[in-house]
Amino acid sequence: MLAPLMVLTACGDSTHPLAVEPYDAASHVEVNAAGSRPVDPERPLVVTAADGEGEITDVLAVDRAGRYVAGRLSADGTRWRSTAPLVAGTSYTVEVSTENSAGRRGRSTVEFTTRNAVARKRLTVEFGPPKGTYGVGQPITAELNRKVVDPEQRRIVERGLLVRSKPKVEGAWHWVDDRKLHYRPKEYWPAHAAVSVRSRLTGVKIRDGLYGGPGRPLALRTGDRVEAVADASSLVMTVRRNGKVINTLPITTGKAGFRTRNGTKVVLGQEPFVRMRSTSIGIGEGSADFYDLPVHWATRLTWSGEYVHGAPWSVGSQGYANVSHGCTGMSTGNARWFFRTVRPGDLVTHVNTAGDRMAVFGNGFGDWNLSWEKWRAGSALHGDGGQGGQRSEQGRLRPLL
Repeated sequence: MLAPLMVLTACGDSTHPLAVEPYDAASHVEVNAAGSRPVDPERPLVVTAADGEGEITDVLAVDRAGRYVAGRLSADGTRWRSTAPLVAGTSYTVEVSTENSAGRRGRSTVEFTTRNAVARKRLTVEFGPPKGTYGVGQPITAELNRKVVDPEQRRIVERGLLVRSKPKVEGAWHWVDDRKLHYRPKEYWPAHAAVSVRSRLTGVKIRDGLYGGPGRPLALRTGDRVEAVADASSLVMTVRRNGKVINTLPITTGKAGFRTRNGTKVVLGQEPFVRMRSTSIGIGEGSADFYDLPVHWATRLTWSGEYVHGAPWSVGSQGYANVSHGCTGMSTGNARWFFRTVRPGDLVTHVNTAGDRMAVFGNGFGDWNLSWEKWRAGSALHGDGGQGGQRSEQGRLRPLL
């Protein structure tokens, strides 16, 4: 018992170099940004040991938004230099820790501001969807006003786009193309979660002549977990809320030549009434497949025109045969119930159709048809930043019936 007590007594001795408060080391270090005038954000931040009597042990530089400056300390402890660009138009606090030849610690604090960048262009970001409550499958979108192609520049952008949720979930951005990113969790969002998105790119250098500009933050909430599975073989749609089956509905899906796409789709929007005409998909009046019909309680699944909707003309086939031109048809009463049960962001999965796979991008939100590994591969921070690319299906705004 005596040995530990002796050690504690020695360490508590006021004469021990580590027991005293750090002294003011301002005269022993030089910071190239010190002064009253704003500094050029293009210049690196450099801290040097001024008098050769000691060495720098640590440098902590942070701006007013809480962003830390990466840097490297020389092997002999005489020089620290930032390795990442400073942010333009902001203020910094730099704390320098030193140690002299006697082992005594010192501390110096310097504050400075950076000039606003003289940039010909600004990179701005617009987040989506609009503020509101969505289903648990709703991806977050980020639309840039300028192309970003270089992998390192994509990493800078991605680091500045922050998504937080409560409860917390694992998620990642995925580069859809040079201007657009989508964000989704590994699994669906939790029910009744709060999700916030914001940009910290203002003043950040993206490349020569291009600095980050402002981006309006976004706040969303999720509702219940509502999922529908439409089986083109059994011709039944099963609807679950928070894991519990709440309804089973007889349906019809796309017939030969007009097969409904397989895969998971996210509800895009809802229209109480749509006029659907076959001419929008190239079927003229002389064709046996021509139609021009009023459609009620239409829930949109793809931009190219897949809906879940009322189809009173096919009630005799619902539950028995696939007779539609690609949409999921049901009775008017069932379509009204479905319309009032789901919201944008809810999930509809088609299985056992003979159609193509739902495209990941370009025809709505097919984001959930990628495995988590492939999704992360499209992140600039976790993969190749989308350089490999995903097939995009660019559809027209057309109703399929």
